[in-house]
Amino acid sequence: MSIVHQSPLPAVEIPEQPITAYVLRFAAQLVDQVALTDGHETSYTFAELDSAIHRLAGGLQARGFGPGSTIAILAPNIPEYAVVFHGAAVAGGSATTVNPTYGADEVRFQITDADASMIFTVPMFEETAIAASEGTKVSEIVVIGGGPDQTTLDDLLGDPIEQVPVDLHDDVMVLPYSSGTTGLPKGVMLTHHNLVANIAQLEHAIVYEEHEVALAALPFFHIYGMQVLMNGLLANGVTVVTMPRFDMVEALTLVQRLGITRFFAVPPMVLGLARAPIVDDYDISTLVQVFSGAAPLGADLAAEAAARIGCEVVQGYGMTELSPVTHATPPGDYRAGTSGVTISNTEVRIIDPDTGNDLPVGERGELWVRGPQVMKGYLNNPEATAETIDDDGWLHTGDVAIVDEYQHVSIVDRIKELIKYKGFQVPPAELEALIHTHPAVADVAVIGVPDEEAGEIPKAFVVAATGQTPTLEGVQELVGQHLASYKQVRSLEVIDAIPKSASGKILRRELRS
Repeated sequence: MSIVHQSPLPAVEIPEQPITAYVLRFAAQLVDQVALTDGHETSYTFAELDSAIHRLAGGLQARGFGPGSTIAILAPNIPEYAVVFHGAAVAGGSATTVNPTYGADEVRFQITDADASMIFTVPMFEETAIAASEGTKVSEIVVIGGGPDQTTLDDLLGDPIEQVPVDLHDDVMVLPYSSGTTGLPKGVMLTHHNLVANIAQLEHAIVYEEHEVALAALPFFHIYGMQVLMNGLLANGVTVVTMPRFDMVEALTLVQRLGITRFFAVPPMVLGLARAPIVDDYDISTLVQVFSGAAPLGADLAAEAAARIGCEVVQGYGMTELSPVTHATPPGDYRAGTSGVTISNTEVRIIDPDTGNDLPVGERGELWVRGPQVMKGYLNNPEATAETIDDDGWLHTGDVAIVDEYQHVSIVDRIKELIKYKGFQVPPAELEALIHTHPAVADVAVIGVPDEEAGEIPKAFVVAATGQTPTLEGVQELVGQHLASYKQVRSLEVIDAIPKSASGKILRRELRS
């Protein structure tokens, strides 16, 4: 018998409209309010953003871009990112968002797979864009902020057009690529309806007041930055402050100078807010919430950061294939260590990976999700789609979760990352959250390494705190005080930095190699 956990939040009505119309739904009321700014030279009011998007759509259409066409965006977080993204959407086409730190071969793989015909980039990444486009169908490279010898964004602005008709439920608007924990990265097909639905579904989970200002340092090419920050914030009338790359001093300066109220983070940033001495030099009292996602945040670290900066530090859960959010913490409903509750219009199940049976409250198993935010599928990869989404519409996340008696969900690990020690399952995330609290440790990642006797043993890679020397014995003493003996770390290596993706996920495959 299926045990389906419903959202405790009220259901919401999901508008039947394209993503850009939804994102700009308050633009007519907020004409003079700043929509996007880099905090320095570039900013757009909501009226200017609306105009630029529709003019770019007109310019794209004049170049033959429309339904069935795809642009690639190879850029850091800048205000123009939203102009390009939504210009493509209004023209009826798609965008694929590319990690700007990729090398030419990685970019070429993505733009070839996504069938992109244009690349929008910035001067810093123009050489990569040129090299990557060789042998592809890319016919034009547009350099945002470029010079007279380049095609610039301004060169493409034409007469404004209205939204080109699209099939909201079938036409793919954006193709982010999943982190590729198995095999090559896969294009995630997200429709206009997926994107609109997920922003609407957060109405009761992330509640904004008037005149809020948010820091957007998490990359827009990644689904978290794209949807929760860029699109989600604009759709709620929030001023978005873009950062091309995260720098703690610059972030704190912007919070103090611009009165930022929302700080979207990944766990390494929360660690900095909790422990970096520089934080004490800034007035960050305007912050009302730090929201962490993309990787598990330990309860102790969240509490430490909240106590230091004097505001709520919460976390949510999602994945690229889910547009991305399925769980978040509503105001005043924080429970330590959880990712919050299931958001509106979403159902979840917890499945025993060995038997396929549904598990009750308090049991750990694979998280399955069903709702309007579930992707259309993987581009050019029906086999991977069928492995991920079953015939009843349930998306199998590959993440191990628990639903508690308060309807909060805790992500305790990845099925693929579970360490099997003498047949016992050891979750790396649980060990990492604990080891993070050791005073000699600045950062940590745990993997399983092969062992003849045990099958696998847990190995910790740690970054030393300033002036400290972490030891295996010291870490083992801490683990021994809190966890079962089979979860004990058996090996430790001190390294300079934990390899992580741009979204803050630990790159365990790099540690394994």
